[in-house]
Amino acid sequence: MGKIKHKNKKAVTKRMKLTANGKLKVKHANRSHMAHNKTTKQKRHLRKDGYLSKQMAKRHRYTIGH
Repeated sequence: MGKIKHKNKKAVTKRMKLTANGKLKVKHANRSHMAHNKTTKQKRHLRKDGYLSKQMAKRHRYTIGH
């Protein structure tokens, strides 16, 4: 009997990207609406991509197929 392959979680795969160094890159939340309640500094920092911590990356890496 052959080895059973693990299926990717498509929803997670679409939201995360694996970098060359093995980190998981994600977009920040809280950008889509109600921007008038946020300061310019908050909106500027939310524009940049975020990276998951080592613990979270370890947990999510198998869901994206790596």
